[in-house]
Amino acid sequence: MTDTDQYTHGHQESVLRSHRWRTAENSAGYLLPALYPGQRLLDVGCGPGTITIDLATRVAPGEVIGLDKSERIVEVARVAAGAAGVTNLAFQVGDVYALPFEDGSFDVVHAHQVLQHLTDPVAALRELRRVTRPGGLVAVRDADYAAMTWYPPSAGLDEWSELYHEVTQANGAEADAGRRLLSWVRAAGFDPAGLAASAGTWCYATPEDREWWAELWAERSTSSDFAKQAVAHGLADDVGLEHLAAGWRAWGRHEDGWFAVLHGEVLARV
Repeated sequence: MTDTDQYTHGHQESVLRSHRWRTAENSAGYLLPALYPGQRLLDVGCGPGTITIDLATRVAPGEVIGLDKSERIVEVARVAAGAAGVTNLAFQVGDVYALPFEDGSFDVVHAHQVLQHLTDPVAALRELRRVTRPGGLVAVRDADYAAMTWYPPSAGLDEWSELYHEVTQANGAEADAGRRLLSWVRAAGFDPAGLAASAGTWCYATPEDREWWAELWAERSTSSDFAKQAVAHGLADDVGLEHLAAGWRAWGRHEDGWFAVLHGEVLARV
């Protein structure tokens, strides 16, 4: 990300709790069949590193590098890797538009929930392709916010969805990235014959999952960078954000509550 790109969520604890839940199994299942020991892998936008650590165990003894724009979050990831005892893994700070690696440096380049936050996702994809060796894979996965669905109906969640789209639009980003991944990959110059597009989901329907997901978004609606950006862009005030948080908590308490997140996924052969 450049200095003009804004990460919609930020790295508050409510966001990191969500990111730490992610594993290779629940967030990169479409990529796992293509992994094998000895591959060199780059995880761009690695966040707190939980997916990266899982990927490193899959390709060991191959080298894995996790890269993120935030020095603070890179330190969080380093601590997590040390606690997990993973030794074929390193983390560093870097920019997705100007990756600090030579051409063809990696067998696999992975980016999870990254392109939706960029003002120029096609340029980022060209850079991911540059550092991937011929015959290697670029793997990208992004949520699609307009395709998220829930029950029972909730005016608060409707308002949250509308505001989230307004904030990302003001940031020059694309909340509905999932449905656009294939077109972005094609625009970045990948061979159409080497593309495999798919979809994946997260679903929150048990009482525990509902409570966890609802509380995450209730907190994020009032205290994350999303909330700060909504106010800075003149799209919401503190009272409105508290209303969104109340809507999330009310949905989370409903015994019939169900929430699904749709993701677009693309494997692109270089």
